Parts: sequence; structure tokens; C-alpha cells
Amino acid sequence: MKYVRCILELQPLQPATDIFIAALSELGFESFEETERGLKAYIQESDWDEAAFLGIPFFQNEAWEVNTRWEVVEPENWNAVWERDYKPIEVRGKCVVRAPFHKEPRDTEYDIVISPKMSFGTGHHQTTRLMLDYLLDLEVTWASVLDVGTGTGVLAILCGLKGAQGITGIDIDPWSVENAIENAARNGQNEIEILEGSMDRVAGRQYDVVLANINRNALTELMPAFTGVLREGGKLLISGFYEEDLPYLKQEAAVHGLVYNSYRVSDLWTAASFERYEMPS
Repeated sequence: MKYVRCILELQPLQPATDIFIAALSELGFESFEETERGLKAYIQESDWDEAAFLGIPFFQNEAWEVNTRWEVVEPENWNAVWERDYKPIEVRGKCVVRAPFHKEPRDTEYDIVISPKMSFGTGHHQTTRLMLDYLLDLEVTWASVLDVGTGTGVLAILCGLKGAQGITGIDIDPWSVENAIENAARNGQNEIEILEGSMDRVAGRQYDVVLANINRNALTELMPAFTGVLREGGKLLISGFYEEDLPYLKQEAAVHGLVYNSYRVSDLWTAASFERYEMPS
């Protein structure tokens, strides 16, 4: 699967970087790499729309200057890229996410070893951190869990380490599926089921917890499917969107029988918690 890499040189970097990440997420870009000069954004070649990209209104703004170019890149193993500056991350002193080449930490409750390849979810992005933070507070012992857009599998792995049973990770990207399987095994979580495909792969199943760290458009599109696989009283945790998008997603969730509980924010990126209840007939 080939990707298009868009390179944006921004001056000044902020707030332009955050604004372009939000705008590109709306177009289906899957991952972002902030650089000293701006931003690199990645999207599957099949989803690339040059006209939509050039139509982003923020290219014309007196508050910053933008130079951009794009190129098609072959899938690659991201290990060499990440090893240049991949540092362990810590969430509230309870969870460490690190690479295989890092030393084992002391006195941490959950030690997760991730080798990312071309998958999203090392814990370095705010949205992954937010989801990990939520999961540290969520009681998942014996719970069945679905991790939508599992990426590296880091969220599913944390659930497994916390005692969840019947965990499924699903992703449309073959690289992510392969990577999640490897990372699950690396963390002693061989019983996690990793599926390639969309939500129709789990149609008819029921889960106690559904996790989805994807973009706003995908969250909106999949909201009915989330409800369809979530047991009554089950929890939905979502991230991958900005705080300004929360009212829209709350409204969309309510339409499909999901009750809003809470939200958490990091650098404007947001995660939110919902619960399913039965719609009146």
C-alpha cells in the first residue's frame, strides 16, 4: 500500500502546525510528523485528493507563510526512523510505552514495548496519550474490548495487561495488522485477536468497551457501528479530534443512543467517554 507524503514548511510554526493537522485530519490523513520547519503528513494514495488538499483555506492566511510539496512513498519499516529520536513515554507514573531497545523501567505498573513499523500509536501523540490516560482509570477486568483502528495495538495491549478478556483489534491497514500482532506477542498478549478490515468484520458481536482513536470524519461515519457492537451500559472512548469538534460528536453520539460522560484535552486534542443506553421504541 503506497502513501502520499505532504511536506509543509510553515513560518511561524504555531499555531499553523496545529491548524493544518486538524484540517488534514478532516481529509483522511492518517499520521503526522512535526519537523523543525513544519509538518509531514501521510495519507493512503487511494485516498489522496489533490484538489481537496489545495482547497484547504488556511494556505491563504496573513498570519503565516506556507510552502508545500508532496510525493508518493513506498511502505517502509518505520523502526529506523523512530530509533533516531524515539524516547520512552510515561503516563501518570503508571504506564510506560517504550521501544525494544530501551531499558526496562523500574516501579511501573504497566510496561508496554512497541515497535511501530508504519503504524500510528506509540504514545507520543497527544491522542494516544489521552486514550492511555482514560484506560488507566477504566475498570476492564474480564471486559470484552474492541480497538478500532488499532495501529500498533498499544491500547489493546494495555487492556490485556489490565485483565480484559476477549480483546479484538481491527485496522484497514495490512501494515498495522502485522505490527499489532507482533506487538501483542511481544507483550505476552497472544490472545488478542487482530483483524484486517472495517467494522463489518465484527458485525453481530457485542463488546463491553469500544476504543476508537481515529479522525473526526471516521468517528462520525462509524458511530452507528459502534452502537451496534456495544452492549447496553458499555463504554465508548474516542479520540483523534480537536476540542472544537466535541459538541458535534456529542450530538452525533446522542442520535445513536450514546450518553456523553466526560472529556480530556491535551494541546487542544481531545478524548471523550460515552455510554450506551437503549433507545426508546
